[in-house]
Amino acid sequence: MITLRPTDLAREHGISAQAVRNYERDGFLPPAERTRSGYRIYTAVHAAALRAFLALVPAYGHATGGQIMHALHRDALDDALALIDRGHHQLLRDRETLDAVRKAVDHLTAESDAAEAPAGAPAAPAEARTIGELAHRLGVTPATLRKWEGAGILVPARDRVTGYRLFRAGDIRDAELAHLLRRGGYPLDHISTVVQQIRTAGGTDTLADALDDWQRKLTARGLAMLGAAALLDAYLRVR
Repeated sequence: MITLRPTDLAREHGISAQAVRNYERDGFLPPAERTRSGYRIYTAVHAAALRAFLALVPAYGHATGGQIMHALHRDALDDALALIDRGHHQLLRDRETLDAVRKAVDHLTAESDAAEAPAGAPAAPAEARTIGELAHRLGVTPATLRKWEGAGILVPARDRVTGYRLFRAGDIRDAELAHLLRRGGYPLDHISTVVQQIRTAGGTDTLADALDDWQRKLTARGLAMLGAAALLDAYLRVR
């Protein structure tokens, strides 16, 4: 059996030997045996685990990538696969949201060209959602939605009797867009500008650039998932 040092594993990925030791400590690599003098003994299994983990990070994020490796190391394969499934589901949802936003922009732009009627007119009351319902839909907290409202991203109506916020179709579209761009790393002030552009259906160059950038990120993430799947399969076979 060929044995490897931390530096041998680290060199392949351009990281430090300490990073490799930290990954083992955190459970992202299987435990290494030790020499009598206390030095770690790594093998091809550890090398494959490191390749898999580092490929999972750009595909699913550091936290989820770590959870996947933890599940594998406690022999909970189905748990690991469920985490992977959730990642693919989120990617699909992001693609669908991006497509919906593009269609909304096209629709609003067409409306603006056809008439001067204001965009985003209130939808039928049946379509309204409470702050709790919208938060659940997006998987965020009501406090997050209130923060977006404070930044001017959301402008919900208020129930005349209760004073509660009511989010109608246009508000839900804006919230979906905000959620999408937040995951893309955009700051709230930038998102606020983009949403304002959708509402006015004018000057959409910035919006188009933002959506194109997010499309590239989704494509990169999809490709990263493919690469991670191959290296994860290789690790499972070595184990």
